[in-house]
Amino acid sequence: MGKLSFLKQKKFYIHLLIIIVLCFIILWLTIKMLGVYTRHGKVMLTPDFSGLTTEEVVQQYGKDYHFILIDSIYSKTQEPGSIVQQDPLPGSKVKRGRNVYYIIVAKTPEKTTMPNLNNLSLRQALVLLESSGLLVKELIYQEHFARNAICEQRYNGQVIKPGTELYKGSAITLYVGYGPDRKNTKLPSLYGTPVESVQRTLNMAGLNLGNEVYEDHDSIQYMKVSRMDPPYNAGSVRPGTFVNVWYKSSRNFNFDKEKENALHEDSLLYAAEHPVVVDTTVKTPTDTIVKEENEENYEDDF
Repeated sequence: MGKLSFLKQKKFYIHLLIIIVLCFIILWLTIKMLGVYTRHGKVMLTPDFSGLTTEEVVQQYGKDYHFILIDSIYSKTQEPGSIVQQDPLPGSKVKRGRNVYYIIVAKTPEKTTMPNLNNLSLRQALVLLESSGLLVKELIYQEHFARNAICEQRYNGQVIKPGTELYKGSAITLYVGYGPDRKNTKLPSLYGTPVESVQRTLNMAGLNLGNEVYEDHDSIQYMKVSRMDPPYNAGSVRPGTFVNVWYKSSRNFNFDKEKENALHEDSLLYAAEHPVVVDTTVKTPTDTIVKEENEENYEDDF
């Protein structure tokens, strides 16, 4: 018999057909099982877990996600123990059982050491404080020959020495020099500025954060400045002035569209609350020149 004589046997073709059918069945079962295992086509939108605690997210979403804590940070504005960052981000398409990595606000602040800010410029001192995890409680201006130089650093009313251990987030009072000319400082435009950037922007301009009013009930991450007093159109103010701010939610208010109207209304309101007193005394040309120089708007020379 020849080597290919099996091709003439009926059994060979029956066995070949069985093998082909079995291969198709195994392939079909494999694809089906993979679809079940990987939940192919079944996705969920990841919720926004910010503001919730670990216990709350596990209780509400523990059946759908596997939560893994990776770090904690200190925040003055967020509730201790609440989630501030997550991966995947809110709105991401994921499958049930996906790992969610998150960062919470530390319940106990870390410790840091007080840097030496004396004789530094205000801008340098603010950057150094920020890198040390410390905050500014108030800028108090006093007579000093160097403008915007740090004359003294205090904590809870007492002079604090460099190297002293403090909790991160502690607020430091800085005593700053007026300089020889006692120039005014220019108001920064806060309109549309997020909450977390307002105080830093004011402090960099030599100003203090006054009262904060939240006009909308929404998460703090969406709140932006909608009004300030004194308003930006006021020009310049004395260093150390407290600036009051009002916030609105960016989800309810179109800041780009309403910017011009808001600044104009703030200016009118400020003008109504601070009427200009007209001086009817006769002035000489020399007096007029001196007055104009004194009232000129100056920018800080940090």
